[in-house]
Amino acid sequence: MPLSQQTLVQRLAALRPGRPHRVLADRPDATVVAAGGVVAKAHDPGSDPAALRARLRLAAHPALSGVLLAPLPGPPHVWDDRLVTQWPEGAPVSPDHPEDAPWAQAGRLLARLHRLDPAALPGPLPPMRGPAKAARALARLHAAPAPKGPDAAAPVRRAWAQLPPWARGEEPYAGPTALCHGDLHLGQLVRHPLPDGPWLLIDIDDTGLGDPAWDLARPAACYATGLVPPADWEALLSAYREAGGTAAGPPGAGLWPARLEVPARALTVQMAALALARAREEGRAPDDVDRDLLKACERMVYP
Repeated sequence: MPLSQQTLVQRLAALRPGRPHRVLADRPDATVVAAGGVVAKAHDPGSDPAALRARLRLAAHPALSGVLLAPLPGPPHVWDDRLVTQWPEGAPVSPDHPEDAPWAQAGRLLARLHRLDPAALPGPLPPMRGPAKAARALARLHAAPAPKGPDAAAPVRRAWAQLPPWARGEEPYAGPTALCHGDLHLGQLVRHPLPDGPWLLIDIDDTGLGDPAWDLARPAACYATGLVPPADWEALLSAYREAGGTAAGPPGAGLWPARLEVPARALTVQMAALALARAREEGRAPDDVDRDLLKACERMVYP
């Protein structure tokens, strides 16, 4: 029988006995507890164990040093249907100081990741899971209880249907590939070692081979919908280009590279689907941010 969320938190905390613990995340797809300078994560019960182990080998490989936070040595624990890994604790981006958000550092880290030669890395490399996560968001929206009245989800579904099959996770990506993070946002960066070491990428659950433009798509979508200021998006994009990133054209090529169009649309639909699903699950009306994402989907629908 799967562990309850409460039991899972207790068992993660018990990995560092006698240390006070903090719950960093407690969701059905990930439970994360910090204690004594170590972060323990119970991964999604739907994770492919072989793919997760391949991603752990990647994160520990010397070629990823200075790009990805490396896991602590040792194999993952296996508890019922959950794999549990342990990581050194880092300092996350502070929500209280948005002016200090490491946009440029994120761009440079992505460029370094995308420039790596996959043939030089331990394989086999799994596919990047970005499109699969987008498809899961649409499935969650479909399963959420719909209120009576006009169907607010209709523009989301129409925008989703107009994406190419690869962006919906229905077919493999056939274009130029690179090693991708798969779920890039500011919550995926920490300073390590504590308290003010260099910024590193964390969370390898979606890492793998795919379209490197996908890693730029979430901040690009947030810029396009007004959720990220233009200066922040420009800082990320400029730093990415100057560091030799492969998915956005040369420096000075403009704030909207054509290659980002499909991934940014997919991430907009994903964020809108999750926002509307949460609103329905919580029995509330969409808030202002939710409505901005829904309006973006409306603008994306072609006649």
